[in-house]
This record gives sequence, structure tokens and C-alpha cells, in this order.
Amino acid sequence: EVQLQASGGGLVQAGGSLRLSCAASGFTLDDYAIAWFRQAPGKEREGVSSVSTSDGITYYADSVKGRFTISSDRAENTVSLQMNSLKPEDTAVYYCAATWGRPLKMAFQPPHKYEYNYWGQGTQVTVSS
Repeated sequence: EVQLQASGGGLVQAGGSLRLSCAASGFTLDDYAIAWFRQAPGKEREGVSSVSTSDGITYYADSVKGRFTISSDRAENTVSLQMNSLKPEDTAVYYCAATWGRPLKMAFQPPHKYEYNYWGQGTQVTVSS
């Protein structure tokens, strides 16, 4: 059974850092693409970053490029999202999600929620100003 467990959220001041983790079970990272999404109150869920472990392809939304880094750890079967220089507008519930293989245009466009079949529970990130 494919399962995802997100953790690492919290409260941080603007300019601070947090590291989110997505622990995967029931599958290996080489077979699935993993993405991070976020949803702020009253807003649509948006794709933040994605990674294809098997070929190293990553994608970052413009809003987080240069501040966030996604990485895979095969040994731990975990995908992490290192978030630096956090801003109040990064405040949201963050979700990790998985899909078999990888979306065709993964390297060129944000992950879309309809491309991902498996979802973890959210983890709250709050950035105070």
C-alpha cells in the first residue's frame, strides 16, 4: 500500500528556515515522482516543487525558486523540502504527493494536483512577519 507521511512544519519568523520531510512506504522513490503542494486558506492548492529520483529531474515554482530545495534519500525512502528565507506568503498547509513514473512535462511546469494519485496528510507551515 502506497503511503506518504509528511512532517516538519511549524512556526518560524520571516527569513527563517524549515525542513519538511515526506516518508514514503509501499513503493520505492525510483518508481514514482514526488511533489510538494501547498494550500493557504481560501486559495487553490498549488504545486511548489517536484522530483523524479530515478533521473534527477526537479522543478520549482517561480515563487520558491532559489529559496527551496527538494531532495531524495533512497536509503531512507524520503523526500525533503528545505525551505530557506521564508516569507509570510509561504504560510500554508504543505502536502506531499506521489505518482507512478513522472509527468511528461515535469521539468517545465508546476506539478498539478490531478497528476498525483497518492497524498500524505498536510503539515502546517506558518511564517510570522
